[in-house]
Amino acid sequence: MGLRIAIVGAGAIGGYLGVKLALSGHDVTFVARGENLKAIQAQGMRLELEDGQVLHAQNVRACTIDEAGPHDYVFLTMKSHQVEPVAASLAGLCHEQTAVVTMQNGVPWWYFHGLPDHGGRQLQSVDPGGKLWQQIGPQRVIGSVVYPAAELVAPGVVKLIEGNRFTLGEPNGVKTERIAALAQAMIGAGFKTPISNDIRSELWVKLWGNLTFNPVSALTHATLEEICTFEPTRQLAFGMMTEAQQVGERLGVQFKIGIDKRIASAQAVGAHKTSMLQDIEAGKALELEALLGSVIELAQVVGVDTPVLRAVYALTRMLERQVLAKGHGLLLSNSRVYNF
Repeated sequence: MGLRIAIVGAGAIGGYLGVKLALSGHDVTFVARGENLKAIQAQGMRLELEDGQVLHAQNVRACTIDEAGPHDYVFLTMKSHQVEPVAASLAGLCHEQTAVVTMQNGVPWWYFHGLPDHGGRQLQSVDPGGKLWQQIGPQRVIGSVVYPAAELVAPGVVKLIEGNRFTLGEPNGVKTERIAALAQAMIGAGFKTPISNDIRSELWVKLWGNLTFNPVSALTHATLEEICTFEPTRQLAFGMMTEAQQVGERLGVQFKIGIDKRIASAQAVGAHKTSMLQDIEAGKALELEALLGSVIELAQVVGVDTPVLRAVYALTRMLERQVLAKGHGLLLSNSRVYNF
């Protein structure tokens, strides 16, 4: 019997997950709005794979969040700052046992849930006033690290760029029945879905690059390759990652690779632009709090000074403020999008 899964934010990653889960026999509801909602309702959701093959999930349910009703699992596949506006409506998608799978980049709002040394501490940078903590509830959460890159190329049409790995983990590290059932469903749909007993360390692996290269690329409009091969920005990246590693290690995070190797992996991506640079070009709000503001807040919690991170944060926040005030994006580059 298939799982009942609601995909809230049926964009690139949500569409990718939803198509494959629906085609493998699960009851998927796409929660969307605007032209995307109309397209899915009219023709289903299409997924263009790397090899050109097209998968088509026809006759799937698509509706607004208020029409969705209760599900077994609720996937939150929007950006971090887009969760709070829908948080109050999520109760309508949940029955008593519903699990909420958070798929945002950066430090999650539930980070301290279940940690013995900091249990119950809430992060104001990503959850001002504790609204998500109260309206969603950390006990519902299954954490996730999203590795694939995809694009919503048209309403109801997703193009996969690369990747199929989604790491899952309970905040307390236990392999529960609910996470085992979800992992089995995702593996059956064709995804690589390991279950981590330390999801926070898994989150930090991706965060380490995101907190560095996203804001630097937004400020400079440079590609990952350009940032890593230009010595001044490479040194800036090294300094940011050094400070971030000190914060993570104070929190018990295990960094299994060195900074030079992490920078090398970013350089190997090549002439691609980050999602934050894409948002600056489009004139959109940034995921800056989840990727960098939260790390600065964590640094204050554990007593680590982060002057480089704070300087980059201030500059990027001002850039976002200026772009939003002007009401249009700032485009200098024609390089491809990459969700790094």
